[in-house]
Amino acid sequence: MKILKFGGKSLANGKGIKAAIQIIKEKAAQQEDIAVVLSARGNATNELLEMLEKAIRKESYHEQFTAFKAYQSQIDRSLDFSEEFTTLENLFQGVSLLGDYSEKIKDQVVSQGEIIAAKLVTNLLKKEGVNAHFTDTRNLIKTDNSFGNARPFDVVSRNNIINHFKSYNGTTVNIVTGFIASNENNETTTLGRNGSNYTAALLANFLDAEELQNYTHVDGIFTANPDLVADARKISELSFNEANELANFGANILHAKTMLPLIEKNIPLRILNTFNSSDEGTIIKQKTTTKGIKSISVLDNVALVNLEGRGLLGRVGVDARIFKTMGENDINVSIISQGSSERGIGLVIDADKAPKAVAALQKEFENDFYNNDVNKISLVDDVAVISIIGQDLSEFHKPYNALIKNQIVPILFNNTVSGKNVSLVVKESALHKAINVIHGQIFGISKKINLAVFGKGLVGGTLLDQIIQSKKAILAKNNIKLNVFAVADSQHVYLEKSGIADKWKEAFLKEKVAYTVQQIIDYATNHHLENLIAVDTTASKDFIHNYISLVTNGFDLVSANKIANTVAYSFYETLRSELKKHQKNYLYETNVGAGLPLIDTIKLLHKSGEKINKIRGVFSGSLSYLFNTFSIEDVEFSTVLQQAEEKGYTEPDAREDLSGNDVARKLLILARELDLKHEFSDITIQNLLPAHLQTISLKEFKKSVTDLDETYKLIKANQKENHVLRYVGDLSTETGILEVKLISVPSNSALGQIKGSDSIFEIYTEAYKEQPLVIQGAGAGAAVTARGVFGDILRLTEKL
Repeated sequence: MKILKFGGKSLANGKGIKAAIQIIKEKAAQQEDIAVVLSARGNATNELLEMLEKAIRKESYHEQFTAFKAYQSQIDRSLDFSEEFTTLENLFQGVSLLGDYSEKIKDQVVSQGEIIAAKLVTNLLKKEGVNAHFTDTRNLIKTDNSFGNARPFDVVSRNNIINHFKSYNGTTVNIVTGFIASNENNETTTLGRNGSNYTAALLANFLDAEELQNYTHVDGIFTANPDLVADARKISELSFNEANELANFGANILHAKTMLPLIEKNIPLRILNTFNSSDEGTIIKQKTTTKGIKSISVLDNVALVNLEGRGLLGRVGVDARIFKTMGENDINVSIISQGSSERGIGLVIDADKAPKAVAALQKEFENDFYNNDVNKISLVDDVAVISIIGQDLSEFHKPYNALIKNQIVPILFNNTVSGKNVSLVVKESALHKAINVIHGQIFGISKKINLAVFGKGLVGGTLLDQIIQSKKAILAKNNIKLNVFAVADSQHVYLEKSGIADKWKEAFLKEKVAYTVQQIIDYATNHHLENLIAVDTTASKDFIHNYISLVTNGFDLVSANKIANTVAYSFYETLRSELKKHQKNYLYETNVGAGLPLIDTIKLLHKSGEKINKIRGVFSGSLSYLFNTFSIEDVEFSTVLQQAEEKGYTEPDAREDLSGNDVARKLLILARELDLKHEFSDITIQNLLPAHLQTISLKEFKKSVTDLDETYKLIKANQKENHVLRYVGDLSTETGILEVKLISVPSNSALGQIKGSDSIFEIYTEAYKEQPLVIQGAGAGAAVTARGVFGDILRLTEKL
């Protein structure tokens, strides 16, 4: 025999009830030996309780009651529910007159939902030719007098059920009311939370069923609640122990007491979807073949009670007093966590019982307060519990570190004796983000990286296009989902929590709004976005002052903007202090060498203890092109400068490049990487422009640019044979001198042989004294810089 249990949503008007009837009909047609247990239909139980509360407050419940009767009668008008409806009307009237009700009355009210459901399904099945029989469990399951959460008497209930099924067997399909029972005086009782599932489990046990099939509105048990985690996936099998842990920590489909009758007889429980009958669901059985982490469950609507006191140090029996107090007040403790010294003890309990718990503990420890052995008993009511079922404590550092990197600090930890399940308490406001971070870390389905890109110009726009073109391949190869949720220019932002698409430029124009950086931070917080990276592709002097705010609010940084690394050293130092404090990363490889791995190399050498004596190189791709071309071709300097402008190598005003300031900034960045506390003013810079060209308007400069030709023709002519011109940055750690200057080098030297717009860097160390370590490659162009920024983003994803 198989026991089928259908929940309220599976029996709701419309698709639900039709699908349930079809499933039962098909199993009966295949001559399967089945019995069916039903919950109340739709939202019936909650509606009945709402009307009961209205009655006690002497509010009108009649309109809601009329709607309730219409809904329950809608499917089959031939059925007479007058007995049930009259019972409810009389009960509501009585409660309204008295202004009060007992648990006994409450049980009588809510029981009508299951009775109506079972009568309806029985009648609908009979119309379909199924030999269905209405079975009222008040005649079968006998309980104690604990109304609202009655405990069944095993022997008498077992005998009643076995005898009933002997009388109604063969082709008979018993349609059984879940949740309800009766005491020895035949007064209606209910079996408490998850009562219908408990009824089904008792039937399965008493009748030695082959399997209990629980039909719900989902495909089974998932690795996390799909409402919280979009990437949650279905679990094919669980052990009873694992299911018990899930039941203890918030899994709505499961309840611990439902498991016990099944465990006793080793009867599998299968969770199925009424609306997807072809799916095999999740099977829960004694042992499973799969190991490792199975699921993440959430227990919300809880509170944390903390008891603290120096005088508790080493005292025996404190926890016993706590549990005694909780037991006397009918308060269940979900989690307890304490230090070995008992100086601090944390209890997780139902939120609605928290004030009662605090009052009871204050009374119990009244003398301890007087003696200053207990300092305080505090309550934190905005918390939630996340339990990782199957989490080995030895591997817990991975999700824990991921939480910390996302600025989620758990309040309390707890693990089972086996060390295979870990629970942690977090602020309820951080729950959504926390569960997504943990899920992405431990199941590896995909790690979601949320990007806010500031600057959508040449570099920023190219970067966004590169991300869109590559994100599918990155997801497939690296299991990383890049999600650009914000694109901003200096005045407007386009926000899309699920990520920008191919036509982001059109969307920006249509959806853009004025913004502050704080509003983007708030957007990320309100949408629970994890693994946040702010990407700065601007050249703004003002925007860098948002860096610290971004860091303190959980963003890592990637920047092509070199200004933050070249302003006053005090800001440079403060930023790094905040990064360290908040455990955030700041990558800026493109600040010096575009897409070349220069800064990473220097950091590695410096941290490894290798003394770097000198760095020299061609830092500017635009000036590299300028002097590479001018040195080997018979062409005017102004002509080559114009070519560089047309190729997009220079700034719109080429004097920005020719001033040497950009090279100086790059040199300063490298100096600071080597712990030299230099300021920009400490650098000796050779400006490539004569004084009269430095201050005139851009229009006048373009007219007068030929004034440079004669000067550079002479410089070129006065070189030694087989020499070429190079504009270099030169840094000496031994003298502390930083210089930016135009030099002449042999054409067959490392600096002399570069071509096009390549950059080159010579690193002289103790190990590379005579023959320097050379890094060379493309040093200019939006695509190269954007690709370098993209590389920083991908490197950063490995750390999150």
